[in-house]
Amino acid sequence: MSRALGNWGEEVAAQYLMQHGYQIIARQYRTRQGEIDLIVQKREILAFVEVKLRKNASFAAAAEAVTKRKKERLLLAAQMYWADAAPELQPRFDVVEVYAPFGEKTRCPHIIHLENVFSL
Repeated sequence: MSRALGNWGEEVAAQYLMQHGYQIIARQYRTRQGEIDLIVQKREILAFVEVKLRKNASFAAAAEAVTKRKKERLLLAAQMYWADAAPELQPRFDVVEVYAPFGEKTRCPHIIHLENVFSL
């Protein structure tokens, strides 16, 4: 998938989360260890969000693409952010699956928000 399509998927996920009461704290937070697509807050929760964009789930759910190595990199990046910026909040890791049926930007993508998929 193209970077433009990936950015679109992240924007769709951000809009969805904001509609559900989350505040966007950071987008594409980068460290030497890895990148976190979105960092969001809702009340006392600070969620580190991995966005996965797929055409469909016929092969596997999009969240299944978050490999052990990716989780390790997310954990390291999140620890750096959390220690410096928000130690009073409860951290968690979410995955937002965005399904664009034809592999392109669509007006009505299917979105699934999976909360607390692994821990810090």
